Parts: sequence; C-alpha cells; structure tokens
Amino acid sequence: MPEGNVVHHQARRLHRAFARRVVQIDSPQGRFADGAALLDGTVLRGAEAYGKHLLLGFANERWIHVHLGLFGKWRIAKGPAPDATGQIRMRLRNDTHVAELRGPTACEVIDEAGRLALVQRIGPDPIRPDADPIRAWTRVQRSQQAIGALLMDQRVFAGVGNIYRAEVLFRHNVSPFRPGAQLSWAEFDGMWTDLVALMTHGTKRGRIDTVRPEHLPEVTGRAQRRDRHGGEVYVYRRDGRACYLCGQDVQMCQMQGRKLYWCPGCQAG
Repeated sequence: MPEGNVVHHQARRLHRAFARRVVQIDSPQGRFADGAALLDGTVLRGAEAYGKHLLLGFANERWIHVHLGLFGKWRIAKGPAPDATGQIRMRLRNDTHVAELRGPTACEVIDEAGRLALVQRIGPDPIRPDADPIRAWTRVQRSQQAIGALLMDQRVFAGVGNIYRAEVLFRHNVSPFRPGAQLSWAEFDGMWTDLVALMTHGTKRGRIDTVRPEHLPEVTGRAQRRDRHGGEVYVYRRDGRACYLCGQDVQMCQMQGRKLYWCPGCQAG
C-alpha cells in the first residue's frame, strides 16, 4: 500500500494537470459510471491528500474520494487518452492530460459533509501544514499499545506506513515495542518533527530516503541499496544484515499482521 508521501505526490501531479479546468470523466470498467456522470464536464478545483486518502474537489461542492488500498494505482500522462484497456475504474481527461485509475479500494463521490467526516476520523498528517500533532500526542500518551503499532494506526498518524514507521523509530533509538504511554513528549516531538521533514521530502521526490548524509554510501563506502522501493534506509527490509551504526543484525517480526524491522542494539528496551 502506498505511504502518504506517494499519495501527496500523486495529488500534486493531478492538481498540476487538471486543476481549474473542465475535465471529462468516465468509467470504462463501469463500476464508477454513476459517479462519473455526476461530475463529467465540470471544473476540477483541485486535488489534495489527507494521509492515504486522495480527494478531487469540484466546483459543485462535490468530491471524488480515492483510497488505493493494496492494489490501486494511477497512470498520469500527457497527451490524448489511449484506447481504454484493462479494468479502468475512472478516467480523467482534458486537452493535455489523461489520468487512469485502476483497482482502488475506494472510488466514490462524497459531499462536503462526507469530506469533513473523513478528515475527522483520521489522524493528523505530517505532510499537511494544517496538521495538529497534539491530536496524535493525546492518543499516544493515553495508550498502552506499542508505539510501533500506533504509528501504523491511521486514526493516530495519517499517512505513515511500514517504511516510515520502522525508520523514524530507528532514527530516534526508540524500541517499537515500548507502550505509547511511556514515550516522553521530547521523544514524540522529535519523531513528529522528523516525520514532517522525511515525508515532505518523500513527497517532492516520489521516493523514501531516511539515511542521514553522514551514513550515505558515498561517505561510508558501503554498497548502495538495491530494492524495488528505492531510497536509502537503515532497517526496512534489511533483516539479517548488519546495522550501519552498531553492527548488530537487523531483526524482523510480525506486528499486527505487518512486518516490523528494528535494530536490537540501537533500539534496546
């Protein structure tokens, strides 16, 4: 499932291609035909993201809400729309661009009340400048759940996924198994500030890099990371290999059905 930085990156691309212009909308697959008919030929005001949710706002105060889930993906390109092939849930077109959406968990038209309800039920998004970290802190300090689980709870931290979870905990030497209530304000604030910087950087680049400059391959002489996710990371998907900082083997286990990576040397406790 894409992390929040990817969804924000997609929202920016859609905004640049379609905002403030009339857009043609259809559903070659047919499953979004009614929603497409409601908004076809109207002006798209803009695209924005809240965590892993993407919202397309239209001039008639309606929104298209998209959640990619595990299998959804966008194709956004310049030029005329090619012949529709495959299971295209929704297609956006204007005279310069086409965007095709396949396989999302959610693709629906909602009104302003529905948008507000969506925003209120998810946690603050570190990428958004209007995010209120105190909302997340309040839930963390009252919880006996492991901070590694809380970071993945979209009701607490919107947009944080498996990579950012593992990496921000490592960067702040916090054990993923420590109860949220045992986290100090200084630790929480440091991790939140780090998530803001890391995820905003990831939005601009469309990839996730979490390794500090002094630990990069060109500085340390180690081999560059080879992984389909791209980017330089400390512990994510590095189980069984030596930690760059302390030399102990990175560990992996399951936490609430997702793989968790951490270094027992740097994140003791």
